[in-house]
Amino acid sequence: MSASPSYPASPIMPASPLFLREDEIRQGIELLYFGYAALTRSIDEGLAEQGLGRAHHRAIYFISRQPDLPVKDLLRLLGITKQSLGRVLTELTDRGLIEARQGPSDRRQKLLRLSASGKALEADLFRALRERMAVAYAQAGQGSVTGFWRVLEGLIPETERAMVFGLRGG
Repeated sequence: MSASPSYPASPIMPASPLFLREDEIRQGIELLYFGYAALTRSIDEGLAEQGLGRAHHRAIYFISRQPDLPVKDLLRLLGITKQSLGRVLTELTDRGLIEARQGPSDRRQKLLRLSASGKALEADLFRALRERMAVAYAQAGQGSVTGFWRVLEGLIPETERAMVFGLRGG
C-alpha cells in the first residue's frame, strides 16, 4: 500500500468565538462548496468513460444503499422532478446498470436495484470517493470529523433527517 500524500499545514485557523460572523459563515460555505466540488471531480472521469453524469451517479449511489428502493423514495432522496429521474433511470436501465421489478403487493410500484455491472461501477466510483474522504478525515482527526458531521446534520431540515438517517443501515 502506498504512503499517504504529504500536504502542507492547513491555513485555516480554528473558528473564533465569533464563529457566527458573516466572514466565518462565508468561509464555511466556500469550504463546503469547493470541498464537495473536488470530491465529485474525483469521479467525473470514471463517469465520463461510461457516458454518465453526476445525476446518474447519485441514483446509482442511493439504489446501492437500499436495494429494491421504490422509485418514489428515490425521487424524495434526490429532490428532482419525476421527468428528470425518468431520463436517468431509462439510461441506467438501457445500459444494464439497474434493474426494476414490480412491488410485491402493488404492481404499479417499481422497485430498483443494481445489476452486477451496476454494482461493479458503483464500487469503483465509491472507491475513489472513499479514498478522498479517508485522507481528509485522517488529516482532521476524529473530533473534527464528528463536528463536521454535526454541522452537516444541522443543515438537513428536521423533516428530512429520518430519511437521511435511514440510509445508515445500507
